[in-house]
Amino acid sequence: MADAITIRRFVETDAPAVRELFVRVNRLLAPPPMRDAFEAYIAYSITEEIGRIANYYAAKNGSFWVAEDGRLAGMFGLETTTGGGAMELRRMYVEPYLRRRGIARAMLAVAEKECRRLGMKRLELSTSELQKAALGLYHASGYRLDREEVAAAASNKTVGGGIRRFYFSKAL
Repeated sequence: MADAITIRRFVETDAPAVRELFVRVNRLLAPPPMRDAFEAYIAYSITEEIGRIANYYAAKNGSFWVAEDGRLAGMFGLETTTGGGAMELRRMYVEPYLRRRGIARAMLAVAEKECRRLGMKRLELSTSELQKAALGLYHASGYRLDREEVAAAASNKTVGGGIRRFYFSKAL
């Protein structure tokens, strides 16, 4: 399936579909007792990032990408880290009905290629315990687990609420 997918840079006309995918995936991830926390996270993330992708990623010296097959199939962002020499993979989501078809693996390969093109030495990322398939993908793709933590505070990068987060990196 990934062969029929085009992965390209985000353009403003992608914004409604990106926002819709972001909201849908996060609502699917939300454990029932945490629905309110996820709704707050969604709203905050839309204000801080998803509702202003071009400006957000430009300010982070990064880029945002979409995968499509005539419609949005997936997305991811890249932003520079504060230490330099590395980028952070953000917002890698695949449309739920298109999962397990190699789209995430193809997007990850494009992200790594873009980092190498920019002269970056490492790609960093994080995911939560709620995203089991993502954990498997990162392990299988050569990412090293650097640390785990329980996220207490919410931000545009985590829901908080005691969800365990895993931080990975890969030398490029």
